[in-house]
Amino acid sequence: MRADAIFASAGILLSKIGYPLESRHGVKGYARVLAEPAYSGIVGSERLLRQAIPILILTFLAVAALIRFAALAEQRDMLESDVRRDLLIAAHLLVAESSGAEAANNKLEALQTLLTSGLPAELLEAGRHIVVSDQSGKIVQTMPGLEGLIGNDLAGTLGIAKKRLSLGYRATIISGDYRGEDVLTASAKLDDELGLVTIFQTDDYLTTWKRDVSVNVTLFALTSLILLVILYAYFRQAGRAQDADALYQETHDLVDTALCLGHCGLWDWDVARGSVYLSPSFYEMLGMRPREEPMRFRDLEPLLHPQDANPLRIARGVIAGKASHVDHTFRIRRQHGDYMWLRARAEITRTRNGDIHMVGIAVDVSDQQALAEKTSEAHRQLHSAIENISETFVLCDEDDRIVLCNSKYRAIFGLTEGDTREGTHLGAIIKKSRKPIESRSITSPTFQEGERASEILMPDGRWLLLSERHTRNGFISIGADVTQLKLQQSRLHESERRLMAVIRDLTDTKRDAERKAAQLQELNASFKVEKNRAEIASRAKTTFLANMSHELRTPLNAILGFSEILRHGTFGPLGSPKYAEYVEDIHDSGAFLLRLIDDILDMAKIEAGRISLSPQLFDLNDVVSEATRIIDIPAGRSNVALKLQLIEDIRLKADKRAIKQVLLNLMSNAVKFSEPGGTVRVDVKARGKAAVISVADHGQGIAREALAKLGRPFEQTECELTRNKKGTGLGLAIARSLIELHGGRMRIASTLGEGTIVTIRLPLEGQAPLTLQSNPKLEPALVA
Repeated sequence: MRADAIFASAGILLSKIGYPLESRHGVKGYARVLAEPAYSGIVGSERLLRQAIPILILTFLAVAALIRFAALAEQRDMLESDVRRDLLIAAHLLVAESSGAEAANNKLEALQTLLTSGLPAELLEAGRHIVVSDQSGKIVQTMPGLEGLIGNDLAGTLGIAKKRLSLGYRATIISGDYRGEDVLTASAKLDDELGLVTIFQTDDYLTTWKRDVSVNVTLFALTSLILLVILYAYFRQAGRAQDADALYQETHDLVDTALCLGHCGLWDWDVARGSVYLSPSFYEMLGMRPREEPMRFRDLEPLLHPQDANPLRIARGVIAGKASHVDHTFRIRRQHGDYMWLRARAEITRTRNGDIHMVGIAVDVSDQQALAEKTSEAHRQLHSAIENISETFVLCDEDDRIVLCNSKYRAIFGLTEGDTREGTHLGAIIKKSRKPIESRSITSPTFQEGERASEILMPDGRWLLLSERHTRNGFISIGADVTQLKLQQSRLHESERRLMAVIRDLTDTKRDAERKAAQLQELNASFKVEKNRAEIASRAKTTFLANMSHELRTPLNAILGFSEILRHGTFGPLGSPKYAEYVEDIHDSGAFLLRLIDDILDMAKIEAGRISLSPQLFDLNDVVSEATRIIDIPAGRSNVALKLQLIEDIRLKADKRAIKQVLLNLMSNAVKFSEPGGTVRVDVKARGKAAVISVADHGQGIAREALAKLGRPFEQTECELTRNKKGTGLGLAIARSLIELHGGRMRIASTLGEGTIVTIRLPLEGQAPLTLQSNPKLEPALVA
């Protein structure tokens, strides 16, 4: 199957990329092309030639231009040389003619005669002029046509330096500039003080040469244009040829790659010459280096396996007309000595010259042959295994016809080999089989679609477990002998019945034990909770006693000490002014003890839940003003100013006495911990459905880590200022509890060294009282 697919794919591939199967360059001809490396050499030579032609044309144009340029330059040099010679000759002739001139009074006439008849006509060409200048360089006489130059300076007129003008009898050639035009001059001194004669030649002598230059340039330009057009057309054609070569090479590589990947190769047998052309992929399959020349028949025959039919003889039979094509599988030896299986297909074709060729493709089918052998061996092993298993086995095709049946099935159901021949319908076999006495269907949630199982009791007393499954390709039935298992099941059933009775008893006992364990666990949990509560209460008691011992001992020591002094009259009679100070201290200590006891009683009522609120509607500003007037006296003694910021008509429904107590606690703390000269600010405002009261001072402030301790009974922050201030530590705890009983909230913000702000928020309409926990703790909000 794989080889057929490769044959078909190779033909389709070649036709898709431009090699139709009917053409000489199709499958039949492509093997010949692959096997002719000379074609690549021809293509390479043509490519080199195409690349060299543009270079040759450009080189030809460049050489022609150089040659013509050199010829024109040589022609100009010759013309210029002739002009120089003629100027020198003319100058010497004029000097010679001036030797016989007349006297000085006839100087101008002599010069005129000299200039008009002193030279032959052949020396007076177009553009050649003669002038005579005196000793100062001034032009005194000219040949006809140049009279306008008389009186001009010779050197300035001809653009020549005066020092270069010759004053001798020997003429010299000097380049000059006459009216913006390059000229050649020759000057010589005349006899009899006639002056300096100068002959100059304009570029009129180059008129013919310039015309030749123009003609040559035009012809060269036209020639170059024609050659460039031809070169462009050549490039276009060469580009197309190169594209065709590239397409051929790409196709060649594509087909060769496809052949190599498909482990196949093309071959072309030239019958007349007895030679075989092989593609590079064919050589690669054989492990050989591709050869440029074709392989001879006598070189191929030793590679064929001697036990296989000779494919060359088969090919000769096809050529003789005994068959229409070749399709043969054989073995051939590789370069390393091992054999590989090839499947070759070919057909006869004729070239234009009438030569007979057999062209085809060969595919490596070694893997298929090995797979077929393994499949055959596996089939034999499967038959052996099915035959020797202890279960019955039946395999049917999709039409319920027998494919495979073992002897165990035939023995149990009383069948012969003839009854179970391959291809017999299963229904016919069932009719001839022994019928079971009893049958029970078995169901299971693990069964897949098309699967079923049943237990059957055969007449000989054996139990079979039949498992049947329908697949896409047929039907499988396997029967296992479960007779011993059924006997064991009957025995186990009785044991199970007895065991279940014991299990029920154990279950009841276990359930009772689990119930008791749950009760014990509940008691243990309750014990842990009560234990934690007791430990917390014990710690609170210890802390309370420690704080109380300190707070009570200090004022009691003062009371006892000062009263002892008064009793004994240590400082004289009781009317002494010193005793008045002691009496004041005793009064202050007693007042502190009274406040301490009041705070302890209030805190005890709150924690015991025995405090009750009496909500009433009142003006919050009035309560704040009353508390301010009470705190104003101690604030004045401490030199602390109180500032109020009130908003009118804030009606609050709450316990007036409790709110006043909270304000007194907060304002007294602010005054107590403010430095002399400081300010305590009290702001009252309404925010939505709540009243917000803030008490701010500019005292020493509270450290971040100390804020967490505030609000605990008898807890105070430790600093230089608080060590000198007496306090119970219950003020903030009582204030917080009273605020929370009103459904409000209190927060503290403080920055060390800048001050503290205590803010309370109370609902305007009131709220049901909250259940307070023991040892209340504030929720601080720190200020950065």
